[in-house]
Amino acid sequence: MKSSQTTVRDIARLLNISVATVSRALRDHIDIKPETRKKVLELVEQLNYHPNFAAKSLRTNKTNTLGVVVPEIVMHFFSNTLSGIQEYAALHDYNIIVCQSMESARMEETNIQKLLANRVDGLIISLAIDTENVDYLRQLVDRNIPVLLFDRVSDDLEVSKVVVDDSAASFRAVEYLISTGCHRIAYIGGPKKLYVSREREMGYVRALEKNQLRIDQELIVHCKNLHTDPCEVTKHLLELREIPDAIFCMNDPIAIQVMQVLKEKQVRVPDDISVIGFTNEPVSSFIEPSLTTISQPSFEMGRVAASLIIDQLKKPQVYKPTTRVLETNFIIRNSTRKVEYALEH
Repeated sequence: MKSSQTTVRDIARLLNISVATVSRALRDHIDIKPETRKKVLELVEQLNYHPNFAAKSLRTNKTNTLGVVVPEIVMHFFSNTLSGIQEYAALHDYNIIVCQSMESARMEETNIQKLLANRVDGLIISLAIDTENVDYLRQLVDRNIPVLLFDRVSDDLEVSKVVVDDSAASFRAVEYLISTGCHRIAYIGGPKKLYVSREREMGYVRALEKNQLRIDQELIVHCKNLHTDPCEVTKHLLELREIPDAIFCMNDPIAIQVMQVLKEKQVRVPDDISVIGFTNEPVSSFIEPSLTTISQPSFEMGRVAASLIIDQLKKPQVYKPTTRVLETNFIIRNSTRKVEYALEH
């Protein structure tokens, strides 16, 4: 029998059971006896049977497909998160369609409309740096379309979210800089409206306040374009009458650009200026000096995001928005002074 012609009815007839029993066995339904399911799966493998998902989606109004929108796949954090989403989704018979917003709010909204046109069951989104208004997402939620946000989230939307404690992680990093003798610490972030930038700046400020260090607004700078602005703002910091002795960056790509400028200007890292990043990109351990940074569990974040939205899809009647906060890890490398430096000076 050709696999392309095999149907659920064929399997039911060959095993002398009902079509409904075969369907339940394929879904691992609790009412199906283990021995019956075993027989069904053995025959499915023997006949190389593949379910007709198009027909199934017409019957159930479900496609078992998740739409995922991220700013840039080229960033390791997002590609690793996608791997986590993909793995969990596949284990639960879901496919994913991935789109990039390229940090554009307009493209983000266009991507979402296209995903909905492809009848995805739910949306997993990390907001673009350009996104200020989430009203269009609120309209989707009001239409009972499942939406989940991760990493770059919005406080203005009541949906499930997966994040890390950005403020606490940043607080710890800046406290470490202070323990190594740094007292004039700059922060380079993204736009003020960007959730992760705002939270990381909050942790930076709290650490300075706790240690009774002056909060100097000229040391707090924001980048509209994360690809080009970090180099310019670093040059600006080096032109100040009193330059910083440390720079805490919103993410590793910013930190790496900062270190490139410092090297060009013959500023020694960490002897003259210490640098800390956030996200632990793979390249961070290979550059010279290696970058002290904060590691986010990106793969786990993807798995958790997929699990939450699939649970919402399977049990919509008991769904309540929830926020999962994952742990970070502070990784000390060679772009920061050692604590012993402060004791010796």
